[in-house]
Amino acid sequence: MRRVLRGIGFLIALLLVAVGALYVGTMGEYPVPATVTDDPALPRIEVGGVTLHSESFGDPANPAIVVLHGGPGADYRSLLPLQALADSYHVTFYDQRGAGLSERVPAEALTLQTHLAELDGVLDLVSPDAPAILIGHSWGAMLASAFLGAHPDRVAAAVLIEPGFLSAVEAEAWGTRSQEIIRQPVMLWRGLRTGFESAHVDGPDEAAAQDYLIGRMMGYFASDPLTGYACPGESYDSPSWRAGGIAGQAVSSRAGPAGFDALGGNALRFSGPVLLIAGACSTWIGEDHQRGHLPLYSDARLAVIPDAGHDTVDDAPGAVLSEIRSFLGAGN
Repeated sequence: MRRVLRGIGFLIALLLVAVGALYVGTMGEYPVPATVTDDPALPRIEVGGVTLHSESFGDPANPAIVVLHGGPGADYRSLLPLQALADSYHVTFYDQRGAGLSERVPAEALTLQTHLAELDGVLDLVSPDAPAILIGHSWGAMLASAFLGAHPDRVAAAVLIEPGFLSAVEAEAWGTRSQEIIRQPVMLWRGLRTGFESAHVDGPDEAAAQDYLIGRMMGYFASDPLTGYACPGESYDSPSWRAGGIAGQAVSSRAGPAGFDALGGNALRFSGPVLLIAGACSTWIGEDHQRGHLPLYSDARLAVIPDAGHDTVDDAPGAVLSEIRSFLGAGN
């Protein structure tokens, strides 16, 4: 028994040494940018009582485009090349509630329905009298697809860049594969180390440490070869400002099967044109996956962008802009 107790004591001591070494070894500066709550210089709009980080470009008299970023919980920084569309359109970007540089909100305020209501509120501001064009990437494309079914009269056309899943069946398959990626030893180690790094984050607000942790892990996940998000030999390195830690988890966890089915199941209510975009290098949710989404819409086509991964806008902005301009010129 004494030997057993000594062995347990030795293991505990070893663990404490390892924890201490990790804590000391990760000491350093881990800056996290302030949100609109603490940085008055950030451009913003007020929607539904929440302050959103947002920018608009172009003549407000032109047709409106609203850009929806991915995540959930990411930001619109990597989508800013779409600003070039401001020569013919009024283009609005916004970080969704609890995400990017927008105001942080409680988990119960982060649902599919609150995001749909928020998008409806953004359209009230930028296009109150005419249907708008939606451009969504990844989760943003999923949100746009759900909006087509919920408010088909408010949309003139939609560009959906690699929506991840649009039904409960797809969501289950997504979850299974995601867990396989997350549970790899290398990912577990990265999660442990990043957790210690986050313990050294000093503000600028109470959410900063968790946002740092989730943001870094989102980056590791996207860069893992098993996601197939990047071209061979490259990493997924699209720029971002800040992730929203709670937003990155709350929306999916609260949706449920009915919510997942609402992402694509009602989209046939929208009779306007839809352009699906996939990156040629994207192997998980790329061309084949998006071809399976075409029947969800009454008038849809698919464009595949050469030499681009999941974030086609950041990887090949010129080709993406050309496809979008051609699509909008033909449909409008």
